[in-house]
Amino acid sequence: MSETIFAKIIRREIPCHRVYEDDLVLAFLDINPLSPGHTLVIPKRAAATLDELDDESAAAIGKILPRLCRAVIAATGTKTYNVLQNNGAGAHQAVFHVHFHIIPKPSPKQGLGIGWPMTSLDHTEGAKLANAIALHIGQAGASA
Repeated sequence: MSETIFAKIIRREIPCHRVYEDDLVLAFLDINPLSPGHTLVIPKRAAATLDELDDESAAAIGKILPRLCRAVIAATGTKTYNVLQNNGAGAHQAVFHVHFHIIPKPSPKQGLGIGWPMTSLDHTEGAKLANAIALHIGQAGASA
């Protein structure tokens, strides 16, 4: 994995506005926020995408993420927010180190704006796909 700006932030070579830190996770304010309180949550262990992240780091992020969301809500007074995580350039990932965005949505013009081009799921194809995914995690037959 190539060196990223987040690795330099973790090593304190680049300053940031830290809001939380432990042995496995760092959270800090985004320097190009979509709204006040826009916070980034990263593992200290390098992984480009979520599927590459080790279980210990993933568990540590999963444990602290709700607490950080509550803190952002309390600090900003904004009750609505998005949690965003992108994987790969095609999914709009710009820094290739796993990171979650907590983005307050204080108004229609602030925060994350997204489109949601829905389609419908074919039952037969859905059952095949669910089974294939379950097989890859060792839970064949998880589909109803």
